[in-house]
Amino acid sequence: MKRISDEQLKQLIEAALFVADAPMTARGLKDSVLAGFAVSIGRINETLDELELDYRPRGVQLVRVGGGYRFQTLESLSPLLGNLWEERAPRYSRALLETLALIAYRQPITRGQIEKVRGVSISANIMRTLQDRGWIKVVGHKEVPGRPALYATTDAFLHYFCLDSLSSLPPLDEESALDALLSTGQIEAEPPVH
Repeated sequence: MKRISDEQLKQLIEAALFVADAPMTARGLKDSVLAGFAVSIGRINETLDELELDYRPRGVQLVRVGGGYRFQTLESLSPLLGNLWEERAPRYSRALLETLALIAYRQPITRGQIEKVRGVSISANIMRTLQDRGWIKVVGHKEVPGRPALYATTDAFLHYFCLDSLSSLPPLDEESALDALLSTGQIEAEPPVH
């Protein structure tokens, strides 16, 4: 195995995270771009911590989401940077966002359980949209007659909402789950139709 200096290690990790299309873990870095080098997970984690500190005062930061690391812009810059893209954030119905919040906070959960809490039936379109976005998936089937699917959130959900884990969700007694999702600014609820 080849040796790598601290400076080269930092540069390689920084470059790998910059070009990666998804957050990367220390193990993922070791098994991919660092596979040919004699470097420990501890040393990789130390380098990630250094990079995190290096980028803290900048407009781009190294953040931990969904168990991995990625570069992202400061949230406070979003309104200014939004002008770079013509397309706007997708607008989702209140029903879709309520469904997503229930899945996030009560997973694994069946469609019937969601409908019972919401008091209305869920259209197949809502579940399909959430699955197409990669935010939810079927994680099993409940052992009752009919064996309904059990839904849970995915790593893509964590990445999109900049969460490290489900424990990063705001407590329900502080604010509603729906308000928490809307406050990220990454999605908008459609105004109710009268």
